[in-house]
Amino acid sequence: MILEARNIDKSYGSLKVLKNVTIECHKGKIYGLIGANGAGKTTLFRILLGLIKQDSGSIVIDSEGIKPIGGIIEKPALYGYLSAYGNLKVFAEIQRLKLTKELFYQSMHQVGLSPERKDAIKNYSLGMKQRLGLAIALLNNPDCIVLDEPFSGLDPMGISALHELINKLSNENQITVIISSHIVRELTDLCEILYVINDGEIIKSGSAAELLKENVTTFKIVGKNLELSEVLKSVDAVFLNKSVLVSPKKTNISEVLQRLIEEGMEVTSCIPQTDLKALFGKEQV
Repeated sequence: MILEARNIDKSYGSLKVLKNVTIECHKGKIYGLIGANGAGKTTLFRILLGLIKQDSGSIVIDSEGIKPIGGIIEKPALYGYLSAYGNLKVFAEIQRLKLTKELFYQSMHQVGLSPERKDAIKNYSLGMKQRLGLAIALLNNPDCIVLDEPFSGLDPMGISALHELINKLSNENQITVIISSHIVRELTDLCEILYVINDGEIIKSGSAAELLKENVTTFKIVGKNLELSEVLKSVDAVFLNKSVLVSPKKTNISEVLQRLIEEGMEVTSCIPQTDLKALFGKEQV
């Protein structure tokens, strides 16, 4: 186990932000922390990074490195008027690390950015800034990184590119990654283990695929001319502009898809829709 936070409590005055929170993370795996805005995700990450102190509980990080854990809290705190090199140099000095040309090129290539750009990073896209923030988090080779809402504001291509980068860091470098989000689809294909936090408490945890599967209430079917399908009309599907919603409680989704194919319909995708009220609810798994 690379990181263990056990029985973490944190209050601000009479407001209890974290309540007996426990998470366990193993080397080289990707973990998700999901919950509504204000559930306590950022506070927990600030505690893990040592930015604030918990009121009670313990944190153990099994690392002998110079920097056991790195991360990005909310948006990367970058200097817009400096270049990528200038930003890395400032943060390297803060971490008592000499930024050689070799290290700069290595850091930029690691996150898929060009080391040749000399302009101020205020000209960078949000996705590029996220990558640069990740390069800073990876200085001094931490064994674990935490990423607080890293996909916020990114377009689909940016999300896909960041997904690929995070997977690469985990698989090739054996870095443990903990990602927070309040959007389910961003964590579905990325995380192995999911922790669900609600009102400062971890209320569910386990396999991400299983947790999401248990809380699927509808499937969104996309295809051509679906409004002409007699199959969909027979299962009380809800017809939207370019898609259809089918409830698995009323019918077997595999059977519906098979019947659509037999009917001659061209289905391009079938996307499970997670019920957030059920996922973020108080039921234990």
